[in-house]
Amino acid sequence: MLKTSAAAPDGMFTAEADGLAALSQRVRTPAVLSAGPRWLVLEALDPCPPGPAPDYWAAAGRAIAALHGLGGQRFGWPSDGWLGLLPQRNAWRGDGHEFFAARRILRYLGEPQVEAALEPADRRALERLCDRLPELIPASPPVLTHGDLWRGNTLSADGEPAFADPAVCWMWAETDISMMYCTAQFAAPDAFFDAYSEVRPLAAGWRQRMPVLHLREQLSVVAHFGPDPGCLAGIAATIRPFRTR
Repeated sequence: MLKTSAAAPDGMFTAEADGLAALSQRVRTPAVLSAGPRWLVLEALDPCPPGPAPDYWAAAGRAIAALHGLGGQRFGWPSDGWLGLLPQRNAWRGDGHEFFAARRILRYLGEPQVEAALEPADRRALERLCDRLPELIPASPPVLTHGDLWRGNTLSADGEPAFADPAVCWMWAETDISMMYCTAQFAAPDAFFDAYSEVRPLAAGWRQRMPVLHLREQLSVVAHFGPDPGCLAGIAATIRPFRTR
């Protein structure tokens, strides 16, 4: 499979190849056949199966749990990467709450389409939410995360799950879970979360934390495509408790 784009930023495809190599330590990924400034040639795999496909999704849950068993020392990655066509800021931090606030939420407030879509009160509410992250998200260690783990980036290799298009970093495991849980009609079925929990039990209250962790993806969509109604509604619902009258 050839991926190519004249609009691809320098380093995007080589960063993707490096991310696939990192993931391949624990999960199946498409083999990288060639990578260059404007192209990436990958092993061709099938899309994930349609419908519930409980055996496939249970295997995917166990695979991601195994991936999250690979622990790191700090939050971040040796270099910045890409989420879509925008940079993913990965500079090291020792504190996961500081990393998530600075590199995954507040970094989007300067993007032109986010500036245009959010009101000043929205920005202040996001900043207040970030100040209170330690109250909202329990501290957990950095693990190797896929970084863009939604249903569209899951593939099938002879019926077994494989994972593509990563935006890797060492981060909280629940950031990956939030994408599988919150991505609208593309959420993974219950078999994924049940099987994941059999290997790595999810901490109590994990479902309630998902909207906060999913803010990164919603802000990224707005930064890329403008005022998406679904994303703006989701952001508004999550930050509502942090608005002041």
